[in-house]
Amino acid sequence: MSNTSKTPLLDAAPTPDLLRKLKPEQLRQFADELRLETIDAVSVTGGHLGAGLGVVELTTALHYVFDTPADRIIWDVGHQAYPHKILTGRRDRIRTLRMGNGLSGFTKRAESEYDPFGAAHSSTSISAGLGMAVARDLIGAKNNVIAVIGDGSMSAGMAYEAMNNAGAMQSRLIVILNDNDMSIAPPVGAMSAYLARLMSSHTYGSAREALKNLAHHLPKFFEDKALRAEEYARGMVTGGTLFEELGLFYVGPIDGHNLDHLLPVLTNVRDAATGPVLIHVVTQKGKGYAPAEASPDKYHGVVKFDVATGTQAKAKSNAPAYTAVFGQSLIKEARKDDKIVAITAAMPGGTGVDLFEKVFPERTFDVGIAEQHAVTFAAGLATEGFKPFCAIYSTFLQRGYDQVVHDVAIQRLPVRFAIDRAGLVGADGPTHAGSFDNVYLGCLPGFVIMAAADEADLVHMVATQVAINDAPSALRYPRGEGRGVDMPEVGVPLPIGKGRIMREGSKVALLSFGARLGECLKAADELDTLGLSATVADARFMKPLDLDMILKLAREHEVLITIEEGSIGGFGTHVLQTLADHGALDKGLRVRTLVLPDTFIDHDSPAKMYEQAGLDAKGIVAKVFEALGRGRPAAAVKLA
Repeated sequence: MSNTSKTPLLDAAPTPDLLRKLKPEQLRQFADELRLETIDAVSVTGGHLGAGLGVVELTTALHYVFDTPADRIIWDVGHQAYPHKILTGRRDRIRTLRMGNGLSGFTKRAESEYDPFGAAHSSTSISAGLGMAVARDLIGAKNNVIAVIGDGSMSAGMAYEAMNNAGAMQSRLIVILNDNDMSIAPPVGAMSAYLARLMSSHTYGSAREALKNLAHHLPKFFEDKALRAEEYARGMVTGGTLFEELGLFYVGPIDGHNLDHLLPVLTNVRDAATGPVLIHVVTQKGKGYAPAEASPDKYHGVVKFDVATGTQAKAKSNAPAYTAVFGQSLIKEARKDDKIVAITAAMPGGTGVDLFEKVFPERTFDVGIAEQHAVTFAAGLATEGFKPFCAIYSTFLQRGYDQVVHDVAIQRLPVRFAIDRAGLVGADGPTHAGSFDNVYLGCLPGFVIMAAADEADLVHMVATQVAINDAPSALRYPRGEGRGVDMPEVGVPLPIGKGRIMREGSKVALLSFGARLGECLKAADELDTLGLSATVADARFMKPLDLDMILKLAREHEVLITIEEGSIGGFGTHVLQTLADHGALDKGLRVRTLVLPDTFIDHDSPAKMYEQAGLDAKGIVAKVFEALGRGRPAAAVKLA
C-alpha cells in the first residue's frame, strides 16, 4: 500500500470508529504513524516495546475490520497492547504508562471498554475468549470474539486445554496466533498469502463442507479414507494439522506486517466463520525500529531510552541487582557441585538463570511458559540426586501451586525454589507483585522458607539451599538493586531456622522478614530520637522460626512489630501462632503485624507503593505509636 496522504491520520482517527472511516489505502500511513507514536511514548515511560511494535499492523487491521468494542479483542499477556491503547482513545494518556495514577502496562477492564479482559500472566486469552463466545451464544448475540495469543504463550498447557474445549464446543471464536519467533512457520510470501485468503473464504469453507458431506455418504471405509486424505492434504500445504486435530479451522501462515494480506483474511473470517478458527500470523518483534529489530530480547522490556540511538538509561546506583547476585552465586556453587542444575519458565534474563546458562549450558533448562511442568520436572530431577534450583517469580509460581504441594512438598523432595520479585514490584503493578508466597508456601509442612534482607544475605542463602538435601526450600528476594552492603566472596550456609539481632534496644522490637530490614533500621533511628529504644532483628527464616530469639524479644520488650513484604497470613501470622502457643501473649506484650494491605495496590514507583502500604520507616514508626496507644509526637521529645 502506498501513502496517499500527507495529513497526519493518527490525529484524525483517535478511536476505532473513526479509523473505520479511512480508506484501506490509507492504513499503511496510519500504521506507520502508530508505530512512531508507540516508540516515542515508550522512550519516555519505559515498558514493553518489542512485542507492541510487532503487532502495529495487526492492531490496525483488527480494529478496522471488526466493530470494536462490541466485537471483543483479548490480548494475551498484554505486552503487545500499547498500540491498541493509543488507538482506543488513550493516546493523550499514553505517556503516563506504568506511572502512578497513569495507564496500566497491561489491558485493564476498569480502564477502557476496549479492554474486555485484564491480562498480565500469559496463555489466558483463548479460555477467556471462549467464555465470552459461549456467553454471546447463550443470549443470542452476534458479535465476534478475537483472542490474540503469542507463540511463546503456546508453550503453556492452558492454551491447549482451551483450544481442545473450543474445538469440542464449536462456538464461533477467532484465535490469532502471533508467531514472532519464526518457530512454527516457514518464511511467508505471496503463495502462502494466496492460500490463506483462499482458505478463509466462504467459497472454500462451503466446498470443504460439501466434500465432507459427500464423504459421509460413502461406505465407512471410503469415508474414513476421504476425510483423512483431506486432512493430510491441508496439513501438507498449511502446517495446521495440530490445530485441526483440536477442532479449529486453520488459516495461514500470513505476513502480519502486510495489510494487503491481513485485511482480506480477517474480513473473510469475520463473514464466513461458523466455528472456532485459528489464523496464523507471522510478525517480527520490534518491527520498524532498528535497535529493537537487532536485539529483540533487550528491547522486550526497556527503561527510558533515546529514540535516535536506542541507548537505554542506566541506573545511578552502584549496588548490584538481586537477580544478578542470585545468578552469580549459583554459578559459584555449581563450580563446586556438579549436581546443581537451574530451571526457568521462559524468564532466563528475569531470574538470572541466563548468567548460569552462559557457564553451564548443559545444566540449564528453560521449559517455556510452563510453570506446572517446571516444578514437577524439578521434582523428577531431585529424585535422581540432582539439586534443582527452580527460579520462578513469586507471582508466576502461583501457576504451579498444585505441583508444589503434591509433587514436591508431600514427597519431601529437595527442590530449591528461587523466588524473584518478592513483594511489590513497581510499574508492573498488582499482577506481577509477589504478595502471596509467604502464605501459600508457609502452610505447607516441611518447607524451609528464607527471605534475604540484603544482597549479601542472598549469597549465603543460596549456599544454604545447596546444603538442604532432605526438604524443599524457598528463598525469596525482591526486584531491583540491593542496599549496597559489603559482599562476601563466597556463600556460607546459615544455621537453619536462626535469625540475627542487628541492633539492641529495650522498649520496642522490630522483627523483619525480608528486604524491609533497611526501613526497620531507619525506623529504629527515628524511634531513638523520640525516646523509644528499639531492637531490630532479622528473622531470616519463616520456617522454621527462631523460637528462642522470638520469645526473648517478647520477654524483653513492651512492643513487638513484625514486618514483611507479603499479605496477611504469612510471617506475622506464624509469629503470632508461636507466641500464643507459648503463652507470650498473656503477659501484656503488645504485638502488631505489618503486612501488605488487603487490597491490590496499583502500579507506581516501589517507594510510593510501600509508603501506601505503610511498610516504609514512617509507617513502621506510626505502627509503634499505635501499639502504644498514642500519636506520634510532632517533635523529637524524650518519652518515658
